[in-house]
Amino acid sequence: MPEQNGSTDGYDDLLALAVDVATEAADLVRERRRGGVEVAGTKTSATDIVTEVDKAAERLIFDRLTTARPDDGFLGEEGASAAAASGVEWIVDPIDGTVNFLYGIPTYAVSIAAAVDGESVAGVVLDVGSGERFTATRGGGAHVDGVRLELPTSTPARPLSQRLVGTGFSYVPEVRALQTVAVSVMMRQVRDLRRIGSAALDLCYVAAGRFDAYVEEGLNPWDMAAGGLVATEAGALLESGTGVGGKTCYWCAPASGFTEFSELVRASGFLRE
Repeated sequence: MPEQNGSTDGYDDLLALAVDVATEAADLVRERRRGGVEVAGTKTSATDIVTEVDKAAERLIFDRLTTARPDDGFLGEEGASAAAASGVEWIVDPIDGTVNFLYGIPTYAVSIAAAVDGESVAGVVLDVGSGERFTATRGGGAHVDGVRLELPTSTPARPLSQRLVGTGFSYVPEVRALQTVAVSVMMRQVRDLRRIGSAALDLCYVAAGRFDAYVEEGLNPWDMAAGGLVATEAGALLESGTGVGGKTCYWCAPASGFTEFSELVRASGFLRE
């Protein structure tokens, strides 16, 4: 285990730093939203946008983390990067849910995770609108605002027909067209589907029992580095395969009932044969 600010007894120091920086970044995002937002550019398609606030929040996070831990690496959605000399890499989405942010829909989050050897060991997903804070450390469990998140393991899972499933769509039109077919098949087998527009929060909602499952193709490391850790530390399982559109598809659900949901993901056509 790499040294963490002089401590080798866990990942609490990394989490504390992530929480402090995420809180400051969320304050910046919240304040800048009041002044109006404009699109600064696009990425994978004309609908995959970035704003100046995304860039400003990432600069703040990069500066704070690299000042506190100059030997750590950094991977940010908006392009900020640094090579790791310490064995720790920070994986950051300054605003997960940028389209929601642009439209004033209050469902977007700051996501910061610390990874060692490619595995997330500490992470925070801070819902900017509500202020709700999801945190986790590897082997230390998951929490929301300090309250432990533990998915039930002794009670049977709901039937598939009674499960609420979160999902999302690629910004690449050809991939989205294939995803919508799979979603329409799954819709007939479950209670309902929700698309809230933030993968990090989707995964945290599984951890909190607000979603019974989640599936999406085309996620990037920064979309799930923190939220995935929150979900798995709460007792969910997270699996991946090649999606129908050729990108990696991830699905997540509590351990109880995970097998049935995995079978439904395949039967619905989310994965490439």
